Amino acid sequence: MMMHKHSDYMDWAKTRSKARFNLATSGVGSFSLRSLPFQAEDLEINGDTLYGYAPLREAIAQKYGVDSECVVTAAGTSGANHLAMATLLEPGDEVLIEHPAYELLVSTALYLGADVKRFARREENAYALDPEEVRRALSARTKLIVVTNLHNPTSVLTPAPVLREIGDLARGVGANVLVDEVYLDAVYENTPRTAALFGPEFVVTNSLTKVYGLSGLRCGWILAEPNLARAMWQLNNLFGVNAAYPAELLSVLAFSNLEFIREHARKKVEEDRRSFAAFLARESRVSAPATEFGTTAFLRLLDGNVDAFLQRLREGYETTAVPGRFFDIPNHFRIGMGVNPEMFAEGLRRIALALGEPNR
Repeated sequence: MMMHKHSDYMDWAKTRSKARFNLATSGVGSFSLRSLPFQAEDLEINGDTLYGYAPLREAIAQKYGVDSECVVTAAGTSGANHLAMATLLEPGDEVLIEHPAYELLVSTALYLGADVKRFARREENAYALDPEEVRRALSARTKLIVVTNLHNPTSVLTPAPVLREIGDLARGVGANVLVDEVYLDAVYENTPRTAALFGPEFVVTNSLTKVYGLSGLRCGWILAEPNLARAMWQLNNLFGVNAAYPAELLSVLAFSNLEFIREHARKKVEEDRRSFAAFLARESRVSAPATEFGTTAFLRLLDGNVDAFLQRLREGYETTAVPGRFFDIPNHFRIGMGVNPEMFAEGLRRIALALGEPNR
């Protein structure tokens, strides 16, 4: 069997997403180290980090109300998703993944040799996670169900009762549920509890990247029941052995200031969301589901070819957005919020101008 050994989206994101008005982002702007109560003498190059740095595991565990034995640290959410899937799956195992989905989730499952099946989050249902769609795709062969919450690319929130129902379905066939929660803390008011608390079949991934602007720390984690967490640590010995100790020290410092860091970007996210709502209210040539939270939005182009439109947007208006083909929905595109409100508002204005040009 030919293995899937690349991510088309990540290559595009690294080489083609930049522009003067970059709406191809997926998380908030970078948080500066200078904004933390940090002294250079607080850092060391080497330290005790054999199976994760204990203070960091404890800080993550405290955030979620779980035991530190349930915490596995990893290199960002992508590293956490890879490690979780690699531990849970064998080649040929059946995996159900939402559609549309973040491309790297699908690519990773394919790389691991999984038999990937998709279940729909339907646009006409505002991309809600529907347990009936999962039930129809489920079989006795299913080993893993993969979802994102908030949903990437739409930012739709899935409530706890729906996730619990997905967990019941998984439990019935002996499967696990992987929930990527990297955007969940963008729900600034009444932030939902992690799905890791809903039962041992749930495996949750997250990081300090998208909502906190700390992607350079590569601080990601997995929450799983202790036996599974230990298996992940053992598998990780084949991948990376130890994390960078200075990054772990800085991550502990970040956790001690986590609410301050989250609030740092909140005004930008909320201002961008207001700009986007106003844009949708006056723009009849695109549509998107109404969402209350999140740093991404997924727009349908109602007339014309998306790739041609995005090329025109980039070349004529110095503005980029993510093509929907990376989410297997080619007549859509994703935009990101929370970096710079002035840049975002001007990017929306340029999208409107590009939409006004004749289709080619």
